[in-house]
Amino acid sequence: MVRGKTQMKRIENATSRQVTFSKRRNGLLKKAFELSVLCDAEVSLIIFSPKAKLYEFASSNMQDTIDRYLRHTKDRVSTKPVSEENLQHLKHEAANMMKKIEQLEASKRKLLGEGIGSCSIEELQQIEQQLEKSVKCIRARKTQVFKEQIEQLKQKEKALAAENKKLAEKWGSHETNQESGRGDEESSPSSEVETQLFIGLPCSSRK
Repeated sequence: MVRGKTQMKRIENATSRQVTFSKRRNGLLKKAFELSVLCDAEVSLIIFSPKAKLYEFASSNMQDTIDRYLRHTKDRVSTKPVSEENLQHLKHEAANMMKKIEQLEASKRKLLGEGIGSCSIEELQQIEQQLEKSVKCIRARKTQVFKEQIEQLKQKEKALAAENKKLAEKWGSHETNQESGRGDEESSPSSEVETQLFIGLPCSSRK
């Protein structure tokens, strides 16, 4: 039987909650031990039960691991100015990106023929060259699409011609069979024999 997905909320039943805690605690301790052995990692695990009972695991000395953790967090706090510098760098990069976006928007408007009143001859020539290049690409793509559509129509035409040929051959065979049947009926002798029945005395010469 497939077990349903466990809902992530507090278990109301005290007995079920205690059973689940024991199972999950043992599983977590086992995983911590496996991680330390398989990956040669320094692992420390501290668990307090709802009744404040302590459960712990440490691949080495627990206090040494805690001291190492405190030193690491202290070093992270001391490097905060570096993080501020990184933040300033990110702000600078964001400002540059905004400028590039504005330039692209302005170039787009010029390509659409908007805001070209202040453009110089050189700028207008560049815009003209870009438009000509774009038109060439569009026309090339348009020609390719037309060729593909024509090829598809040719394939459909061939398929329809083959289907018509099959139907014509089938119809011709049917007509031949019908004509052969009519010929057999006309050439066969009639099975019906006409007879004349005369009722009365046979004719005889009277003296």
